[in-house]
Amino acid sequence: MSNINAWLEAVRIRTLPLALSSTILGSFFAFSEGQFKWPVFVLASLTTLFLQILSNLANDYGDFKNGVDNENRIGPRRVVQSGLISAGKMRYALLTIVLLTLLSGTLLIFTGTSGGGNFVKVLFFVIGILAIVAAVKYTVGKNPYGYRGLGDIFVFLFFGLIGVMGTYYLHTSSFSFWLVLPATSIGLLSAGVLNLNNLRDYESDKKANKRTLVVMMGSKRAKIYHLSLVAGSLLAGIIYTIFNFHSGYQLLFIITIPLFVENIRSVFFYHRPVELYPELKRLAVSTLLFSIFFGLGQIL
Repeated sequence: MSNINAWLEAVRIRTLPLALSSTILGSFFAFSEGQFKWPVFVLASLTTLFLQILSNLANDYGDFKNGVDNENRIGPRRVVQSGLISAGKMRYALLTIVLLTLLSGTLLIFTGTSGGGNFVKVLFFVIGILAIVAAVKYTVGKNPYGYRGLGDIFVFLFFGLIGVMGTYYLHTSSFSFWLVLPATSIGLLSAGVLNLNNLRDYESDKKANKRTLVVMMGSKRAKIYHLSLVAGSLLAGIIYTIFNFHSGYQLLFIITIPLFVENIRSVFFYHRPVELYPELKRLAVSTLLFSIFFGLGQIL
């Protein structure tokens, strides 16, 4: 049982709601047009969850191999660094999750593009491979991009723009320019979760020479950056609603604004970095709720 608990720690279940936000929102938009497909939704959700788990496991393994994890770390316990799971077992786990992601992703592509040409299938397959590589290379390898302040960009792209618009396309076989705005909302909030993580680990990352965006800009500017991410997300949602207004129900997402205001308050007024730890879960859940309420507003 202790071994199972160790793997559950490594998976970081609390981060998984965030991964579903883009799939749910893209599916809501497809549903609003009468083109929702249950197989696409299930496979897209499964693939996204596998990608998030892959990223979490790779982060645990990569930070250990690069010497970033140590006794000064504030965040959740890392299972490889603490000796709960060996590096060898973690490598096997990473390979297993990569294969599962490839399997579910391939099924998703063929299910969602069954009526399309080979070019679309190849394009989505390339995007899927890039997503897997991005999940692993954040901290794994000789030159991980997460140590060069590029993590936020990749999170924004894969868990925001590509996640929402890709899911929508696999349901509908079409793109919508206006979806860039709600996809941006999810992408910015996802980057906000990563920024919170890096704010919490600022001192230990700085000592370990892990140059996250927070380390590069400093904690004070990172707080302002966090405000801009959350505010930008809400602004993108508001702009979309203004130009595509058809029902008062579209304002349902406003219900989540107090959650984001409280998150910003916590970021600006925390006294110890450890206080940011629960804020990661809260922002992840808030993002999921934003996605659900925003999506419901499109179909009611």
